[in-house]
Amino acid sequence: MMAVDYPTAKSTIMEEAVKKIKVTKTTKSRLSEVDFNNLVFGKKYADHMLVADFDGKEWKNAEILPFQHISVSPSNAAWHYGQAIFEGIKAYKDEEGNPMIFRPHDNYARFNRSAERMGMPDVPEWLFVGGMAMLIDLDRGWVPSNPGCSLYLRPFMIAADEFIGVRPSDTYKFMIINSPSGPYFNKPIHLLVQDKYIRAFPGGVGYAKAAGNYGGAMYPTMQARKQGYDQILWVDGFEHKYLQECGTMNVFVIIGNRAYTPDLTNGTILAGVTRMSVMEILTDMGLEVIEGPVSIEDVVKAWKDGSLREVFGTGTASSVAYVEHLDYKEHQIRLDTNKYDVGAEVINRLDAIRTGKTADDKGWNFRI
Repeated sequence: MMAVDYPTAKSTIMEEAVKKIKVTKTTKSRLSEVDFNNLVFGKKYADHMLVADFDGKEWKNAEILPFQHISVSPSNAAWHYGQAIFEGIKAYKDEEGNPMIFRPHDNYARFNRSAERMGMPDVPEWLFVGGMAMLIDLDRGWVPSNPGCSLYLRPFMIAADEFIGVRPSDTYKFMIINSPSGPYFNKPIHLLVQDKYIRAFPGGVGYAKAAGNYGGAMYPTMQARKQGYDQILWVDGFEHKYLQECGTMNVFVIIGNRAYTPDLTNGTILAGVTRMSVMEILTDMGLEVIEGPVSIEDVVKAWKDGSLREVFGTGTASSVAYVEHLDYKEHQIRLDTNKYDVGAEVINRLDAIRTGKTADDKGWNFRI
């Protein structure tokens, strides 16, 4: 996916957003209740949220208002038939304390691909990107500045029809909430290669960021955690040997001077925005990046012959997560993450761009 030239479109997006989105500020901020030195991922939420309604023809009632509960009917179609999608995006502060959203247009494009697959309407750019920028501007005090921390943004859309019948909803609700967060994983992770349960098949919804994809993974992940693992490394549903996704992340395998990552051809893998970013950074670092089928058997072989250097996951929530243990049947792969020079350099370069410490030559940051 090509990087978007944000400055060209930014003024138009923001003008339309400001024109169409009502703002109601909170009368009492909760910012003082947050310990920014001890942030836990997904536990605290900023003062404001964005909401909008689709009435079957157009988006309306767009408003930024104080964070609060919403009233939803028990007959809401999303509860019964799973029409629900979401995105994960992060905002950081540059060295002058100004917020920047990392690659929001790429998440915006993926959100609407998910919407199409789930029979839901597109969300306009002024609402998704412009509304998000307005929301962060209002809640800029909630953007952490501590290393490894960020403001996690959760745009989502759910069906809104009050009707129990198997058909796409006519009406929908779109929302964005914000959460100041620390690292998703604070240590290297242990993975179990799951060859019994399957995450996705070609022709399904694996490439969409649909809520049901994560719901279906809960039970196998719960069983893996009982065995001491942090996440599952999923494999394909036909031969049960080709790597797919790593829990909530895409996966990279460094063998020699090559970086391997599963390709998106079959539509079973999420097109991660962090994945795209890491692929570009790895190329800049001089590694050959290969998208294609990655066999767990090849990973085991590389580990045995000493050419397996690193395995790590990438995702918005997790950023870059080192894999320390990787278990597949009788094979117990143990890696020394203290020697992860590739992953460490990827993290350094990615963080430098996201926090404005180095020039954003790729045009990834949307400055507020």
